[in-house]
Amino acid sequence: MIAKEAQRLRVGVLGAGPISQFAHLEATRKARNAELVAICDVAEDLLARMAAIHMPVRTYTRYDAMLADPEIDAVIIGVADQYHAALAQQAIDAGKHVLVEKPLGVSIEECETLRADVQASGLVFQVGNNRRFDPGVAFARTFIREQMGQVMALKAWYYDSFYRYTMTDNLQPIPLASAAAQRPAGNPKADKQRYFMLTHGSHLVDTARFLGGEIVQVEARFTNRFGAYGWFVAVDFADGTLGHLDLIVPVQGDFEEGFQVFGEQGSVVARGYLPWYHKASHVECFSAADRQYHRMLGADAYTYKLQIEGFADTILHGKEQQGAGIDDGVAAMRAMVAIAQSVRSGQWVRLADVSGGV
Repeated sequence: MIAKEAQRLRVGVLGAGPISQFAHLEATRKARNAELVAICDVAEDLLARMAAIHMPVRTYTRYDAMLADPEIDAVIIGVADQYHAALAQQAIDAGKHVLVEKPLGVSIEECETLRADVQASGLVFQVGNNRRFDPGVAFARTFIREQMGQVMALKAWYYDSFYRYTMTDNLQPIPLASAAAQRPAGNPKADKQRYFMLTHGSHLVDTARFLGGEIVQVEARFTNRFGAYGWFVAVDFADGTLGHLDLIVPVQGDFEEGFQVFGEQGSVVARGYLPWYHKASHVECFSAADRQYHRMLGADAYTYKLQIEGFADTILHGKEQQGAGIDDGVAAMRAMVAIAQSVRSGQWVRLADVSGGV
């Protein structure tokens, strides 16, 4: 049985669509320090079905009504990317802590406006880059910071698979849909180059920053063949580390995320798995101090649950924020825009100089 702590973060989840069905609703219920108080969605049929499964205290069809509920401390926003920044802004204005799905937004300007208000609010704001809560990734970051010394090079990659949905159809609950669901104008998924960068590139960029620190500039190349999209990105980090990021969606092979880091006193090699397996990344850290490889089991790798627990610990107990904050969300947005601009120009692009969207 799940052991719940006496003090729990009271959560309202906005959106009863796929990501909430696959991740946030169950993860909130399973988190040791959170309680699912409410679900909100404009689609009443979908809302009723999710409420029957996940048993919140109450439901809402209007977001402003949920935000007015004094028994809700924080909201999780699991809706289309185009709505993230505006809906997060509403929650901050209502005095609620926020965990919003990645990416933070779809343009630098809306993300910067949101950042100013978040910083003025004093509220906890977290972007849903759940890979930070993969025990293997966290283990690697600690090793890099505490034992590696100076870092020379970092390479990270993200390869989606042609066969991904064969896997997820077996791993995830059967998705429920509604004709009444609210969707962005047009079809944001039609522009696959943009959609894949926002959806998958946001993970890759955040992992690179989580391990290597701030990115100063990028030079990117792009190719599109036989239905696959590929980005190959040279990266300069602020501390002088050289980097390279590969994003291919999809590949003829298994899904894989990974990274290699080479430093003064050691090295790291890692391979990550499709997150729905709840399996920690396989990470090996070589230390020159003892000439040994170090790795961890990572028995609990339900990253969506772990990110909610970390979010709640920061709010309830003042613990240091482990997840991606508002600054991380803005920096990732700048990196993705810089990659897109470099693809178009064929030149190095500084993150500080970019504006607009992907």
